[in-house]
Amino acid sequence: MRYRISFSKTEAMRYTSHLDLQRTWERTIRRAGLPLTYSQGFNPHPKLNLATALPLGITSECELLDIWLDEDLDADEVNLLLRDSVPAGIKVNQVAIEDLHAPKLPTLINSVCYRVTLLDDIPKLKERINRFLSASSIIRERRGKTYDLRPLINEFIMMPENEKGQQQFRISLRNRPGETGRPDEVLSTLNINPFSAVIHRMKIILKEN
Repeated sequence: MRYRISFSKTEAMRYTSHLDLQRTWERTIRRAGLPLTYSQGFNPHPKLNLATALPLGITSECELLDIWLDEDLDADEVNLLLRDSVPAGIKVNQVAIEDLHAPKLPTLINSVCYRVTLLDDIPKLKERINRFLSASSIIRERRGKTYDLRPLINEFIMMPENEKGQQQFRISLRNRPGETGRPDEVLSTLNINPFSAVIHRMKIILKEN
């Protein structure tokens, strides 16, 4: 049976890597006593798929994980067992039964939405954003290769200041193989230090939606 888990990655696990998060889930599923399915062959590995990597330092309320179990269990039962077993920094939001033969979760991702909160006041922020959005192309470099960041931005919306008077905006970025926008690169292009911002993933949008 295949289950889709929606979970939050909170402050306590903000600097946990993608690989370590996957290992954490494997340990959590074992701790919950759930019969995790393993692949066949000389080097069996657990059958679980995280939707998409979350960059270090970013929290989230919408992460997705598919797991396969050797038994047909009620989704609510799996939910309760996992909630009692997850470590600090992970919160299980929902568990649902998924089509066993549906495409792998990472291939279904279309885009992701982030909220960016600036810790320092940025002068003329709106003007910077307008110049950024009016550019026909924004050439960046990643891992020694150049790419155009501009077509990876689906939406860029200024938000009201939060209760602390901090500037905020929401960005929706394309997230497909070979076409992945990163919020830290958006900030760098705006001449804003990514370490002077709190970035939170708000939504993962699937192609089927």
